[in-house]
Amino acid sequence: MSAQETFVIVGAGLAGAKAAEALRAQDFGGKVVLIGDENDRPYDRPPLSKGYLLGKSEREEIYVHPPEWYAENDIDLRVGTRVVEIDRPDHAVKTQRGEELRYDKLLLATGSSPRHLRVPGAELGGVHYLRRVADSEGLRAAFDSAQRVAMIGAGWIGLETAAAARAAGCHVTLIERSELPLLTVLGPEVAATYADLHRNHGVDLRLDAEVIEIVGASSGVTGVSLADGVVQADAVVVGVGITPNTELAEAAGLPIDNGIVVDEHLATVDPDVFAAGDVANAYYPTLDTHLRLEHWSAALNQGPVAAANMIGKPVSYDRVPYFFSDQYDSGMEYTGYVDGGGYDTVVFRGDVAGGEFIAFWMRDGRVLAGMNVNVWDVTEAIEGLVRSGAQVDSAKLADPAAPWQELLSSK
Repeated sequence: MSAQETFVIVGAGLAGAKAAEALRAQDFGGKVVLIGDENDRPYDRPPLSKGYLLGKSEREEIYVHPPEWYAENDIDLRVGTRVVEIDRPDHAVKTQRGEELRYDKLLLATGSSPRHLRVPGAELGGVHYLRRVADSEGLRAAFDSAQRVAMIGAGWIGLETAAAARAAGCHVTLIERSELPLLTVLGPEVAATYADLHRNHGVDLRLDAEVIEIVGASSGVTGVSLADGVVQADAVVVGVGITPNTELAEAAGLPIDNGIVVDEHLATVDPDVFAAGDVANAYYPTLDTHLRLEHWSAALNQGPVAAANMIGKPVSYDRVPYFFSDQYDSGMEYTGYVDGGGYDTVVFRGDVAGGEFIAFWMRDGRVLAGMNVNVWDVTEAIEGLVRSGAQVDSAKLADPAAPWQELLSSK
């Protein structure tokens, strides 16, 4: 590959930074331009709702690379720069500053943005969203000063943020439209364990609740109006999902379906344009389906796979989905994938009441996914069960004394 080639990466988050790193590690000698619309160099997002929000880690710890790494590896990092157009016929991207950058290969790692709540009062001061480092710092300051926090949305971000607010000493009310937190993600059997976890830590859960209005005055919010009353609050956090940033790709004529559609090589229909991270709806060969996953592990691992394919080394992205969450004293890892009601049974292994267990989602006797809670060093074994497609004896699966090797050998 010619050393004169230019690879442009739009999106300076984890996926983009790891792609740039992989290009140099795989001896790409051309020009690498990494463009981000934030003023910070690439950083990890999980700490924003975990350790950094809790004040347990320093800001410098969230960054993917030290500041000098980009110059040392001849990466042209351009922060505070927004790409406004992709000109595919001319192989160029254009920035808001009027710059035009030619590319030989283009990686779109544009990430996602918080979905905004559309109710009266949603623009009042004291209403917070969490996506960027400044958002996390704003939330930490709000938790230091607020007595009462209302959290709208009981997804992963909502639950982790609620836990951080409780750690800061705030009274927390968690408002969720469904009958349980994480219901569509985990199903009722496992979702109930998260409802219990937060109740046990003093969170007031308002489930099956509809937000009518955020109330307040010019000085800021004072509460959240529900169909059955008003929740008093000095700060409101909204976590009702995120939307992939597909505008550039869509305007450039690339196929969009809940993200930028890519194959197992993370390539779009244009052989010179790739996508990775939150914005990519990628084909997973092991699962035989397309998925857009808003997980740290996807950004971490898709960037290098995209980089390999950009330089002509065919590599499939064939990882089993993985994510993790920390709430209070409960740490979990989830390996595999199950879509809503796509399972027929859940098997628990361990002490559910004591908060140390593994949950397995199964269909037709096969393990689709497993979630280990305060049980460690088992993700490889769970992944092995998922990949094997083996029919597993559910009684052995539920028995902590049954060796993993015995489960994996079941057919």
